[in-house]
Amino acid sequence: MPHRVLVTDKVSEEGLALLKAEPDFEVIVRTDLAKDVPGLRAALAESDALIVRSGTQVTAEVLQGQTRLRAIARAGVGVDNIDVPAATANGIVVMNTPGGNTVSTAEHTMALMLALARNVPQADASLKAGRWDRNTLTGRQLEGKTLGIVGMGRVGQAVARRALGFEMRVIGFDPFLSAERATELGIESVPHLHQLWGQCDYITLHTPLTEDTKNLISAETLAQMRPGVRIINCARGGLIDPAALREAIDSGHVAGAAIDVFEPEPPPADHPLVNHPKVIVTPHLGASTEEAQVAVAEEAARLLVDFLARGQVRFAVNMPTLNRAELDDLRQYLDLARRLGMLHAQMDRGIIKSATLRYRGEVAGKNTRLITAAFAAGWMETALQGQVNLVNAEARLKERGITLTEEKSTDPGDFSSMIQAEVETDRKAYIAAGTTFGREFLRLVRLGPYRLDAHLDGTLLVFTHNDRPGLIGALGTELGRRGVNIAQMNVGREAPGGEAIGVVNLDSIPDEDALKAVSAHPDILSVSLIRLPSHGEQPSWLQL
Repeated sequence: MPHRVLVTDKVSEEGLALLKAEPDFEVIVRTDLAKDVPGLRAALAESDALIVRSGTQVTAEVLQGQTRLRAIARAGVGVDNIDVPAATANGIVVMNTPGGNTVSTAEHTMALMLALARNVPQADASLKAGRWDRNTLTGRQLEGKTLGIVGMGRVGQAVARRALGFEMRVIGFDPFLSAERATELGIESVPHLHQLWGQCDYITLHTPLTEDTKNLISAETLAQMRPGVRIINCARGGLIDPAALREAIDSGHVAGAAIDVFEPEPPPADHPLVNHPKVIVTPHLGASTEEAQVAVAEEAARLLVDFLARGQVRFAVNMPTLNRAELDDLRQYLDLARRLGMLHAQMDRGIIKSATLRYRGEVAGKNTRLITAAFAAGWMETALQGQVNLVNAEARLKERGITLTEEKSTDPGDFSSMIQAEVETDRKAYIAAGTTFGREFLRLVRLGPYRLDAHLDGTLLVFTHNDRPGLIGALGTELGRRGVNIAQMNVGREAPGGEAIGVVNLDSIPDEDALKAVSAHPDILSVSLIRLPSHGEQPSWLQL
């Protein structure tokens, strides 16, 4: 039986030709099914693979009970229109084409920046209306101006290279951009966004939309920016609070903006920015070039050929490259490493340089490359666009110039197995170590120089403090006043009366007032709130 590939969105003929040229492949193009859920379900029941762009919504309803469908290839980067957990639950591999539209999006960003600088749309409209407004449409050069890039992945780095060609000063922010990689790119990097806002004449966004980046451009951040700043967004619509940006433009604090993406799309007629005379808008054209469409279609075709004909998985967002038996053997260690990565991701760390994973005891004889990848996936899963998993985690770190190394010792030491993760930044080295307890429990056994035995799940309040009588009671009292219950508590110290660390597992998340009250105690030196998955909760790529 031939491999049947269903295509439900318009893709380049060059990509289809690659599939049709393969022996034992049958290509069915049905763009009429993009909005027809019953028809799509019926067609998928007779298909081995699906190619989509952004038009087809591949929901849990569409995927339910699909026993033949084995793979979905997204001709593009984002998989927002695909229910990835539902695909994983149904054993369907989801792949995307992350590099195909990088150049097109970067070039569109530069086009919008130039249009903002030289008032191109306004000049065009003025001249076509019979006016000759040379004096009122005076622009500005890009040379010598400062560009701030938020998000230094593929597109952000491509924009940086082009901006340097215009002899701009470029400042980049990305929690996973090493100082060494920034130097290679010829840009400056800052460890915190508040250090970027006030330095820039232009700011462009190339970061994913997450809970942390929702309304990244807000009234608060706009107030920190240099007067006359211009803002470009070719990433995700939800990164900007449109009402706040309009108010900043109307007040004159922001000179203008160029917006290619909206939330929702298309934007409503009363959208605050669409009809503003100082805002340039385009209908999500970042990846809309002939070259990009050919590139993503060809790459999607190659992904499916590799998977269906050769059993090779590339650019998967939900499938590790290992068999089920190996996954079951490593599952507890993978979960432990991922949680250590998530713990490190929530520390106030500065600019990251490198990370070292040290394996000791039985775990040192396992497939540690996969465990290291799980650490990297947990470390980055809230910071990067698209799902990060065992397949792509280390590669995405490498893109940002961060080295990830391993050290192994079969000597068991104090535990039958232990994983220690050390992250080096421009400020200091952060160490966290964990072990397994029984077949299902995970423990945090070291933070910095301190030994402890804390549960590695749920909400953790981590605080360094002076080892004084009554401090723990005071902390419990402050939390209790606000209805926050302590589930577990563990304290580690090097010597009585010196500095110590406490890890408290909480049943609920304390608010800012509670954290300020705890921090105000004279013997508490620092407070961090860490959010980890609940006990037994695993990502989709560990549920295969």
